Amino acid sequence: MSRQKKNLPTDSIMVGDCISIMRQLLPESVDCIFADPPYNLQLNGELHRPNNTRVDAVDDEWDQFESMKAYDEFTREWLSAAHNLLKPDGSIWVIGSYHNIFRLGYILQDLGFWILNDVIWRKSNPMPNFRGRRFTNAHETLIWAGKSKESKYCFNYEAMKTLNEDLQMRSDWYLPLCTGAERLKDMDGKKAHPTQKPESLLYRVLLSSTRKGDVVLDPFFGTGTTGAVAKKLGRKYIGIEQDARYAAFAKERIGDIKPLKDALIETNAKREKPRIPFGTLIEQGLLPAGALLTDAKKKHTATVHADGSLSLQNRMEKIQGSIHKVGAAVQGAPSCNGWTFWHYNDNGKTVPIDHLRERARSGISN
Repeated sequence: MSRQKKNLPTDSIMVGDCISIMRQLLPESVDCIFADPPYNLQLNGELHRPNNTRVDAVDDEWDQFESMKAYDEFTREWLSAAHNLLKPDGSIWVIGSYHNIFRLGYILQDLGFWILNDVIWRKSNPMPNFRGRRFTNAHETLIWAGKSKESKYCFNYEAMKTLNEDLQMRSDWYLPLCTGAERLKDMDGKKAHPTQKPESLLYRVLLSSTRKGDVVLDPFFGTGTTGAVAKKLGRKYIGIEQDARYAAFAKERIGDIKPLKDALIETNAKREKPRIPFGTLIEQGLLPAGALLTDAKKKHTATVHADGSLSLQNRMEKIQGSIHKVGAAVQGAPSCNGWTFWHYNDNGKTVPIDHLRERARSGISN
């Protein structure tokens, strides 16, 4: 008789071995996983600054493995358990350094995950290379993967574009290390955890790949950055941490977090909004038949017809059709997004007709 799976313990921290705990949870119940596993740094001796002070490096027992084979076996076990927990359309993020990220990627693919992106976290304030024998290690790598090639994963493209001043979000993120008031300290003023990640990093991860109410699991919870950001953004979290001391820091930290209001965390993608045909703008009186539309540089001018089609006379022929068909034709392109290509005159300003589509949507929603 198989062991009964536990109900999903959302918004809680479970103390213990992440592999055994994940195997007890309900399969295909988690929307997203963020994992910051041991890096297996393989440090040889202590590291000192030029002034001979000791660097507080990661030398904890949890980051030490007797061999690469042992590390790979551990990685394969926890990633296999993670794969089992993800919903069919779920996704996973793993972060690492040059010590382990390539092994993580290899095993991810072995287990059937489908890699979507690798993201470079460029640190604006990296730790210097005190020995001067290598380049300063100024970045870490995140791998974002769907559960399978067929996964219809969540990606909040418009939210990321808006976050990046209306430019497509790139795969290199320039963010500082966790410092200052955000860095948790113990009673002696020392770092509570040696590898605490900045909330800004998790903010991008969760805002880009989850929706409000989604369940996010972190199997190496540490001092709870994933949970803190998840709570702030209206996501549910499950934290697994083997060290009770770290878990206690995380619990206190997350307890102080106030979630953002629901209206502030909605990130509906355009493709999830009501479909608006171009003709709706004419029906609602937002754009009259006979109006003239131009491209952004005013090289081409088209006339709006009552049925929602455009017509344009060039030197060779008259072109008539949808906003997309006519836009593609004048560019000699196979396709065109007419909503962003065509512009109208708004009190002397040239504005994309996509703005009128948003006004039409507001009229429908009201």
